[in-house]
Amino acid sequence: MGKAKIKMVYRQVIDESCSSAFEKAIFQASYDEFLLKSQAYNREGKFKTFSKIKANDGRANSLHYKLSFSVGHFIAQLNNKIPVIKDNRGNKIAFEAANFEVIESHIEDISLHKVAINYETGLLSLIEIMGEYLLLCTDDLPEHGPIDTFVLRMQPDLSIVSFEEVDQPQIVLSAS
Repeated sequence: MGKAKIKMVYRQVIDESCSSAFEKAIFQASYDEFLLKSQAYNREGKFKTFSKIKANDGRANSLHYKLSFSVGHFIAQLNNKIPVIKDNRGNKIAFEAANFEVIESHIEDISLHKVAINYETGLLSLIEIMGEYLLLCTDDLPEHGPIDTFVLRMQPDLSIVSFEEVDQPQIVLSAS
């Protein structure tokens, strides 16, 4: 495996089964905001779910963005560290951007409310893949000398979303 520059995204799904204080705060704040903001696209209350409201009025797709304001201060308190995944030494992984998404909701049943936060890392240097483990570093790889690295296990909801090989072998063609 050649060295590569990658970006990763971890998708944290939050629903009624959430357990941490952070998740509970995101769940409640986003549901309260959903009830308020969805009224603009469902004035008569005919549609009960986010997916039906969106199917009836495409502008309701903007609720992803509009609801993100209600949870932004909770995400800011994370100090750009993904709260649920850690490297093999127990350190939280840094993220550069967090995008909020409404998966589904219901205007009369909070138990059907489900959202996600997609945390995107900055560029990481992928040094090696060892089974389900990735050897990574946050800095550019020097030509010589030691580098600070960390090991991260691939797991559900963690994806490599950008990949650029850095060391590509040069192929020399010769005509005989």
